[in-house]
Amino acid sequence: MARYTGPACRLCRREKMKLFLKGPKCDSMKCPIERRPYPPGEHGRDRLRQGSEYQAQLREKQKARRIYGVLERQFVGLYDEATRQPGVSGENLLRMLEMRLDNVAYRAGWGASRAQARQLVRHGHVSVNGKKVTIPSYRVRQGDRVSLSQAAREMIVIRHNMDTLDRSVPPWLEAEAEGLTVRVLNPPLREHIDVPVREQLIIELYSK
Repeated sequence: MARYTGPACRLCRREKMKLFLKGPKCDSMKCPIERRPYPPGEHGRDRLRQGSEYQAQLREKQKARRIYGVLERQFVGLYDEATRQPGVSGENLLRMLEMRLDNVAYRAGWGASRAQARQLVRHGHVSVNGKKVTIPSYRVRQGDRVSLSQAAREMIVIRHNMDTLDRSVPPWLEAEAEGLTVRVLNPPLREHIDVPVREQLIIELYSK
């Protein structure tokens, strides 16, 4: 199986920063990076020293992949598409990642993490323009309405997330029906994407 199934907190430690892969746990003192802010492994502390230019580019790419939960082959395909589009390639790449259906469900506050939001999509709890979509990588478009299924609206975990998560809907989305539906107003601008990624380094890495 290609998808990573190990400890999510290990990925945060490898990037030496919180990637918020575990939802509320990342904001608590239970987060392992609070106690061990260095990469995992026997030589983890040795990796704190400054690395090469290639290492910086690689780490930014891995960071983006892990935040959005995208496999390498998918990521390369997105890069190829981003470079063919007009505009800044790095911003195009982040924009396509943001407009994935699982990320929209996360931004709407239905999932505590992108992994949980991805599970909601896979289990058929999310629809686009009234049609059920079970593909997390499905890319929404301007004007689309993304909604929770009737069964999902009664789920305790989703209600808990919507009531307790301190996360506002980004400006490129508009919440409707008490937050149970969101409408895509327009593709997100770079200033609306709050992921700690230097996208230009990713473009430099793949363009070699």
